[in-house]
Amino acid sequence: MKTGLLALTLLLSATAGAQTRVTNYAPGQNEEGITYFLPTTALRITVEAEKTTFTPGDFCRYAEKYLRLADISSKASELWKIKSIKVVPVGQPNQSQAYTIELKDKTVAPLVELTNDGIIKAINTHNPNKYEPEEEAPKAPEKTLNPRDYMTEDILMAGSTAKMAELTAREIYNIRESKNSLTRGQSEYMPKDGESLKIMLDNLNTQEEALLQLFKGKTVKEERKFTLQLTPTGNIEKDVLFRFSKLLGVVGANNLAGEPVYVSLTNLKNVPEPNPEEKSKKKLEGVVYNIPGKAQICIFQGKEKYYEGEFPFAQFGNTEILNKKLFDKKTTTQVIFNPTTGGIVKITADEQ
Repeated sequence: MKTGLLALTLLLSATAGAQTRVTNYAPGQNEEGITYFLPTTALRITVEAEKTTFTPGDFCRYAEKYLRLADISSKASELWKIKSIKVVPVGQPNQSQAYTIELKDKTVAPLVELTNDGIIKAINTHNPNKYEPEEEAPKAPEKTLNPRDYMTEDILMAGSTAKMAELTAREIYNIRESKNSLTRGQSEYMPKDGESLKIMLDNLNTQEEALLQLFKGKTVKEERKFTLQLTPTGNIEKDVLFRFSKLLGVVGANNLAGEPVYVSLTNLKNVPEPNPEEKSKKKLEGVVYNIPGKAQICIFQGKEKYYEGEFPFAQFGNTEILNKKLFDKKTTTQVIFNPTTGGIVKITADEQ
């Protein structure tokens, strides 16, 4: 994710009793300053599905007659299946947790680093960590063979489909005989070395595979990715995340054409809840940050679990304030935040 380094003058007054002045953001009412957001943690869910498309061959009716191939389908079909589900936490600006660090005269000038969305990443330093998942390059589609590229002139000039099928089957048997002759060393045109032999066999295999498609049909597999985003505010008990159809793939949660895939999420409550009275008395006298809590997530369908894991969440924790003494004239404090959770990753303080 691209970031911007903003030159920020924190309220670190040269006079005695200096402190960082941070206020709740109020549009049009705050003093001049830099506004930052704490994040809400969302889950980016990627469903990797595979579509298998079957196209029957032009000569499928003659597969058993000429090649002794049984149970060859004459109907086109598409079939979907879920290969995997990946879950990555991402940060979104929490509009209810916006704060302004005011700019004043006679102050030192540290740096604040924000994400493009305005979530705080660092103070007085650069945050080198990458929190946004990198998109994988899509896989190149499978190369398909065109059987007509390998048809002989006699096959193409045949007057009926039945005759074309008969001649194609005869060509397949000829190719197999050529392969047998080469592997036994009995061919009239034996290659001089092993590499040349391999090339000749590969070419014959390709010809046979292409012509066999006219009888057996062609199967093509294609991977697709579907991305959903979930922003939990509390426990989730077996909600429909999306629906999945073997014929249609991933469909919406309300589309009854698919079977439901469920999500459950449990707040582990590993962070003590603050006392409301003490919280109301606490003054906003420094940089506000998160102490994230944790939650467990499970994505499943019936007895099959597609994903199970545990993540820190900003919204399941508490907010705290960095001590104002960390930002006086005698100390240069460097802080790195996690923009996904709003928690502190690293903090160092150097005395002047």
